[in-house]
Amino acid sequence: MFETLTLYHSWLRWLILAFLLYSIYLAWRGIKTQSPFSKTDNFFRHWTATLFHIQLIIGIILYVKSPTVSYFWGNFSQGIQHIEIAFFGLIHFLLMITVVVMITIGSALAKRRQTDPEKFKTMLRWFGIALIILLIAIPWPFSPFAHRPLFR
Repeated sequence: MFETLTLYHSWLRWLILAFLLYSIYLAWRGIKTQSPFSKTDNFFRHWTATLFHIQLIIGIILYVKSPTVSYFWGNFSQGIQHIEIAFFGLIHFLLMITVVVMITIGSALAKRRQTDPEKFKTMLRWFGIALIILLIAIPWPFSPFAHRPLFR
């Protein structure tokens, strides 16, 4: 089960990243062209947040079942000294929780804004900041924190 969920978690990040980037593009385009907040814009706002929540659930299950995380919390003084173990035991988890909270707040605020430019600006601001944190928190093969393949 752990390997299967790790595979889903790894592959789902690409879909999430695509949705987030496209949502940011839609928000930027909406601001630039002063277009109305369409059903497509709302669809991507909603499904970007939904996909993040699905990924969060998978991530929490992996966090609880992970031998690396288990070692980290069982041997905290040694685990914190190894950047890759500390990354998965603490850094990745905290940053990703922050990202999901930012996406959720941004989506909810954008939904409730009265004017279309406000919706686009809110989405661009919250989703943009979340993207920066997300790119730091993903264990890329070139990351200084942890090395994982692009595709499992």
